[in-house]
Amino acid sequence: MKIGLLSDTHSYLDDQILRLLSDRDEIWHAGDFGVAEVSERLSELAPLRGVYGNIDGQDVRSLHPKVERFVVNGLDVLMTHIGGYPGKYHPDVRPLIKENPPQLFITGHSHILKVMTDKNLKNLLHINPGAAGRHGFHKVRTMVRFAIEHGQVQDLQVLELGKRA
Repeated sequence: MKIGLLSDTHSYLDDQILRLLSDRDEIWHAGDFGVAEVSERLSELAPLRGVYGNIDGQDVRSLHPKVERFVVNGLDVLMTHIGGYPGKYHPDVRPLIKENPPQLFITGHSHILKVMTDKNLKNLLHINPGAAGRHGFHKVRTMVRFAIEHGQVQDLQVLELGKRA
């Protein structure tokens, strides 16, 4: 199962993003779509899983939940927009992670790309794909692609999409 993961598009999609997602089996968006049209366009490429972010209006919130938990090819995934990271989880998700840790925890919001394991929960991988859009303080737009095989993340690629502006 090939996954394309992005976040913080803030109403922006370009041909490069669409091309990089065109061969994916699913697309995951970790919030701050900006407008429902971004969700609709991504859904035309592949099945879309997403969560709404803090800038998303009712149009996006009516399409996507705040938190989504699901299993893909044996991998337990928890995704939310504002979730923190290992050692500094947001209070909203801290109980979910401590009581029933996922294997993959995905967040957005910070615009800072991170791929790291939780040292206290050795089977938990945290991914924040950074920001694919042009709005924010980040200097380089980023996204992540990977595969899921037999409950494991494989072939993880961090993709730089060019400068923000």
